[in-house]
Amino acid sequence: MQRTYKTEPRGGRQSRRMSTDTTAVTSTAAATATTTTAAAAGPVRFDTKIAVLLRDDLETWQRLNVTSFLVSGLGSQIPEVIGEPYEDADGVGYLPMFRQPVMVFEATKEVLVAAHGRALSRALPRSLFTSDLFTTGNDRDNRAAVRAVATAELDVVGLAVYGPRNGVDKVVKGARMHP
Repeated sequence: MQRTYKTEPRGGRQSRRMSTDTTAVTSTAAATATTTTAAAAGPVRFDTKIAVLLRDDLETWQRLNVTSFLVSGLGSQIPEVIGEPYEDADGVGYLPMFRQPVMVFEATKEVLVAAHGRALSRALPRSLFTSDLFTTGNDRDNRAAVRAVATAELDVVGLAVYGPRNGVDKVVKGARMHP
């Protein structure tokens, strides 16, 4: 493939505002070196997996809502899934996020019920979202809605699990990647 002058590497130079502050230049150069080193190290393979499983009959807004609630449970209780805080080139800080990808799947109600049972039998860390939670408006009522229903009778519409890759793969067996 022929390269044009627009696609040539720029030797680590990046566009930045003019400043007499040498620490900004140093931190940008360090960030570029870190990024280059990380890219050269190759892809990271995790021995654990985070998976979200959604029922395939949910509306789009429900899928987004359920996913956000489910992953908040994992992040709050399993500190090792959270990475380091982020910082941009100007030194503005951002909250840390998961250190690894979150795989999102969808499945029928039957597959989701089976996955819930497998997650329980493997004692994997999990969070769940039931259809009753669409009618509540706060955490207290959410917890009461789940507490009011026996495990086997829960109308699970979403499940998040974390654990060893092979264990999580077995839990989500029969589900397909979310489109």
